Amino acid sequence: MAQPDDTTPDALKDSYDPLTPVPAGARVFGALDMFSLWFSLGLGLLVLQAGAFLVPGLSLPAAFGAILVGTVLGVLLLAGAGMVGAETGLSAMGSLRPALGARGAAVPTVLNVVQLVGWGAFEIIAMREAADALAKQTFGVSNAVVWTLLFGALATGLAFLGPVSFVRRFLRAWGLWLLLAGAAWLTWRLLAEHDLAALWARPGTGEISFASGVDLVVAMPLSWLPLIADYTRFGRTPRAMFRGSALGYLLANVWFMGLGAAYALAVGGGEGMLIAALAAAGGGVALLLIVIDETDNTFADIHSAAVSTATLVRARPARLALGFGVLCTAIALVAPLGNYESFLLLIGSVFAPLFGVLLTDHFVVRPWRPDPNAATPGLNWAGLAAWAAGIAAYQGVGRLLPDVGATLPAFVTAALVYVALRLPSMRTA
Repeated sequence: MAQPDDTTPDALKDSYDPLTPVPAGARVFGALDMFSLWFSLGLGLLVLQAGAFLVPGLSLPAAFGAILVGTVLGVLLLAGAGMVGAETGLSAMGSLRPALGARGAAVPTVLNVVQLVGWGAFEIIAMREAADALAKQTFGVSNAVVWTLLFGALATGLAFLGPVSFVRRFLRAWGLWLLLAGAAWLTWRLLAEHDLAALWARPGTGEISFASGVDLVVAMPLSWLPLIADYTRFGRTPRAMFRGSALGYLLANVWFMGLGAAYALAVGGGEGMLIAALAAAGGGVALLLIVIDETDNTFADIHSAAVSTATLVRARPARLALGFGVLCTAIALVAPLGNYESFLLLIGSVFAPLFGVLLTDHFVVRPWRPDPNAATPGLNWAGLAAWAAGIAAYQGVGRLLPDVGATLPAFVTAALVYVALRLPSMRTA
């Protein structure tokens, strides 16, 4: 794949080969860019819905505690994976090759593409449902197909432009400000229309444990692990990428998951109930702004699905993004917004231990020596075995000790197994 030079316009910079380090002259992102991107990605309709899953099983104080603990844990892993991208200059799936081998990395790459297509479709569905609720409330009309096609086309167009153009020309210019205005309005309406003290004092019903709540929360940042390096590879320094992404996602996820839990406790549960309540509670304008900005999540899913696929086939990510945008839109036309909680937990079971292997390989086995040519051409059995052990730990703990929480045990298991398997080669290095 031909490489753009350092004078390439922003709209074409996603054409860099995902298996080749981005040259220094094209690494234009600073901490503010990453803060803007990850603050924006941490606010969304599906984040609100994820927060709603925590109640009434947990009380509101317990839900906020789970949100804080789960977000901090997830953000540390997420920002660490972002540092790997900044260190190597490689895409997220390209950076897995030293730990898993060139062929071994194809396994999580395929899984990542599948889950990103699923996320992209979910995001389009969420935007469609919210926009349709607003249209019904305001004009008395409903047309889900038109909304699906509209949001699918918008997200696909942004994904075709690429990350540098998206962050600099769309997000930092005006998209983030729309989102902040919308989030602030929804927060003010919650405080103005509901008795927060009464909600805070209401006991939980006990259907979900605190540890299970943490696992559900941590699945949100973990869902971004397999793609953060697709953006931090354009970063000037690893530390700036860590600071910007960690702070941005931490603030946004705690804010919006907490908002979702509070709204859900105030209005009751049920699929679509939260969105309808937000639209009807005087927050229609704010919800509309958030629906517009929600496109950034779908952009990220489509763009990274294309970048991941480009590590397997010789094609430009921009062209692949067009195909994935069409696919996500088509799925959104027929798929229901059900089983979302199970989808989140399944993602955690696969990618938490995978990135336990990646971070251990980068920071412990090969500390601060990024080498894009370090991958073996076939399979790195140590990495694959450690990944499998981590998945087994996640499933085992989740089934046998559901009140403990499985994410941290899975991550630690994968990391320790990988170190144990690589220890002989580390001693002789």
